[in-house]
Amino acid sequence: MLADTADRSSERFGGDTAQVNVQNRRVLALVLGLAGLGLALVVAVPAIGASPPPSKQAKAPEAPVSATGTVARSADGYTLTEGSTTWQLSAGPTWYRADKNPLGAYVGKSVRISGSARADSTELEVETVDGQPIREAGKPPWAGGPWAVGSAHPGWKPWMADGKPGGGHGREDAPGQLKKGD
Repeated sequence: MLADTADRSSERFGGDTAQVNVQNRRVLALVLGLAGLGLALVVAVPAIGASPPPSKQAKAPEAPVSATGTVARSADGYTLTEGSTTWQLSAGPTWYRADKNPLGAYVGKSVRISGSARADSTELEVETVDGQPIREAGKPPWAGGPWAVGSAHPGWKPWMADGKPGGGHGREDAPGQLKKGD
């Protein structure tokens, strides 16, 4: 009876039923995979072409600025008013300059300041005062992070005082370097 049923199914579906089922599964998997890829593209393409949210947009480029006026000390630092524009003067990061800000020497004096500012900002990065540079050319003294600046840097950690691990402590202080007989 079982043999008879198998013969009837072979007659009805052909002799290669197992092989056809494998091929059908492969075609079905391919179709489902392509449908999933198409769905992913439909979702991803609009997101790729969208502009970033306003908080992530690039800042306006800096442009050269010259301003003439009297330097004043404010709660936030130093300012210079020229016409209807009040410039917030910056001579480097406040954590670095602190009470050594070179703009302090010009408070109450009428000066010509040159520097750069973004189009959408009133913060002026000061480069010169009355034609005299406020710092040496090249890399600023606050560049290089906590390792270069030291404990004045906001990223400084007490463990950094001993130097970088393994960096220049010598063979005697490097763990595992001295063997008996060396």
